[in-house]
Amino acid sequence: MSKADLVADLKASLHDAADIFTAANDADFERHIDVAALAMGSKRPRTLLGSVTLSADVMTYLAPDDIVAPKFPIWGVNERNRYRQYERGYPGQLPRLSLVGGELHLTPAPTAAQIAALGATYKFYYYAAHQVAADAAQTTIRAGDRGLLLLRAQAEAMRELAVRNSGKPVAMRDGMSGQPRNATPAALYRELLDEFEAAS
Repeated sequence: MSKADLVADLKASLHDAADIFTAANDADFERHIDVAALAMGSKRPRTLLGSVTLSADVMTYLAPDDIVAPKFPIWGVNERNRYRQYERGYPGQLPRLSLVGGELHLTPAPTAAQIAALGATYKFYYYAAHQVAADAAQTTIRAGDRGLLLLRAQAEAMRELAVRNSGKPVAMRDGMSGQPRNATPAALYRELLDEFEAAS
């Protein structure tokens, strides 16, 4: 799925409401797709393996570009479970992995002795953000989840319409009675978001 294909599908699914989004080069629709891709992490978590090269007594390291949150470390876990605290080879307290301000923090910082015993390559699993790319091969959303992604993008479009029109109520009306035939964008946003969150 390329971003261009998804933008075309999103525009078609929004019908007349698509005409309100007029940014050049479909930037509005691309933004909706990008927000939806980020939200897909809550429905379809994406786990990747990362690594950093450790230095003794250094606690801050560059995080992967696509990291959302650390999952769990691999470094030293086997050794920690293999030995008792009083046995030779026990690595001591292993650093806790966290993400702070876009950087990986290892607390406490790994010691020279730990690095000598366990190696300088600190491997860890992390939750990664989904992406929708211009090249379909680089898109991380599965083809089977296309509808779910578009549903979330529709919700984002309705959220923006609700904010845009926050000073004036908006409702689509039928041509005969003048009665609203749809809810306001804010109500549609809530309905679409509830549908997204209820999806399995």
